[in-house]
Amino acid sequence: MTASAQQQALRQQRIEELCAASLRALTGDADLHYRGRRLYRGEVRLPTHAPHLRIDPGQDNFADCRAVADGMALRLLHSDTDLHRRLRPEGSVERLIFELLEQLRTETRTPRDMPGMRDNLHRRFSSWSRDFYRSGLTEGSIGMLVYTVAQMGWSRLNACPVLEETEDYIESTRASLVNELGTALAGLRQHRDDQAAYAEHALAIARIVGDRVRVERAQAEEDDPGDADETTREAFALLLDLDDAEGDDDGVAAATTGHSKVFEDTAQTYRVFTTRYDREVTAGRLVRRALLREYREHLDRAAAEQGINLPRLARRLATVLCEPRPDGRDFGEEEGHIDGRRLAQLVSSPTERRLFYRDQHKLGADCAVSLLIDCSGSMKHHIEPVTLMAESLIRALEMIGASTELLGFTTGAWNGGRAYKEWMRQGRPRHPGRLNEVCHLVVKSAERSWRRARTDIAALLKPDLFREGIDGEAVDWACERLLGRPESRRLLIVISDGCPADSATNLTNDTYYLDNHLKDVIARRTREGHVEILGLGVGLDLSPFYRRCLATDMTQALDSHLFDEIVALIGGRHRR
Repeated sequence: MTASAQQQALRQQRIEELCAASLRALTGDADLHYRGRRLYRGEVRLPTHAPHLRIDPGQDNFADCRAVADGMALRLLHSDTDLHRRLRPEGSVERLIFELLEQLRTETRTPRDMPGMRDNLHRRFSSWSRDFYRSGLTEGSIGMLVYTVAQMGWSRLNACPVLEETEDYIESTRASLVNELGTALAGLRQHRDDQAAYAEHALAIARIVGDRVRVERAQAEEDDPGDADETTREAFALLLDLDDAEGDDDGVAAATTGHSKVFEDTAQTYRVFTTRYDREVTAGRLVRRALLREYREHLDRAAAEQGINLPRLARRLATVLCEPRPDGRDFGEEEGHIDGRRLAQLVSSPTERRLFYRDQHKLGADCAVSLLIDCSGSMKHHIEPVTLMAESLIRALEMIGASTELLGFTTGAWNGGRAYKEWMRQGRPRHPGRLNEVCHLVVKSAERSWRRARTDIAALLKPDLFREGIDGEAVDWACERLLGRPESRRLLIVISDGCPADSATNLTNDTYYLDNHLKDVIARRTREGHVEILGLGVGLDLSPFYRRCLATDMTQALDSHLFDEIVALIGGRHRR
């Protein structure tokens, strides 16, 4: 991932945070948030059907992104989802028109005391209209038909003229539609505050457009059968299948995920074939002491070359983690709380004024931070900079008084190991669940300081530790360890460069079985609210799994900018 790609990802993340904050403020729904350019309520993704709300946060300006957030807020506030779903037509063209008209209806419900929101939405629709027109998609009869209907519906609902740039261009198509659509368009304006009554007119318009499109398709097939499907596809390139579109590539790969039928069929109950071979080990014991010292010397040289400013990092962390805590009292003050023990002095010396006390406070970090490193095979190539980054965070956190743990997770073998062989001996029962030997690594426990654990930390450089990754169980395990800590705030930072991967489990269940378990674990732990879970992607966008995440570039030097972004991620709970 290049530096510019990382900057693009960070820009997108900031925009999404701001838009999500706006959505929550407008709707009063605290569960709304963006992940990977998609809007979610909790763990449920909310679709964006209207074509003019399709944007690319990496390319479009903030005004467009804010307008989309405003449009989605109005849709959530003023559209009954169940009613809309019942009335929605089946045909793709009819559904497109119906979705567009419903979104335009909700956008007319802008509060009168928010003229800025109305201006945002009008600019967004005009911007989309220009883009659609200039793309050349209106050169075909189907594209022209859909574009003209969109302009007519928007114009009638908002009592505004159509886009001036294309007014003459669509005039003949608009004239041919007036007789058929006139009554329905008038009904849109009249019933825009009544969703059910409005839907009758929207459905009428959708049916008329659908019939016209089918006639156009039939004509195209007669003229050139091979060109009909291509014509339709191009005409709706900016309109249909919006929810499945990935958008333009911004240079940062996103973690891929999907639905696991096996996981869903078991009512999201995660299965483990056997725990007989699972183990939790101290990482330092897996490496010979002489080799461990060599790894430590190598890490020390690399750290010296990086020249990381630990005091600065500690100060930055203190700004997001430290909070005032009581630290005794100052007595003999001239103002504050009355000190009852000194009231006798007031009688003996009426001029005495130092009869008060004040509570003292000092900043402290009442938090525990656990770093959980993915030790799957692909992470082997990134482990040196990842270890240096983790070690720097641990040292800086200790400077401000926070407790720290460094953990890792891998498997005991490739391709299932002994668990897989046992499954084979038992006749290969269907859907065995997790089918490998889990190995959880304790690199540095919370009870040990960095200075005492520094040699064991170097064990992460041992190449044969890295096998496969079962992330969901590792996250659950790390959360349980944190829950045993007395600190009031607990943070888990998962450092990974990919999705959960175990070949034996995937082959005997389905591809996304472990993915779905990871998402289920994170959702459950997030709902419980006892542990904050953050994702730190190594050259990867982990937003499909983690609500709060950051994509990093480990091919570059560990500079202050990277650590500033990590600090911002840690402090992100204050911006939710």
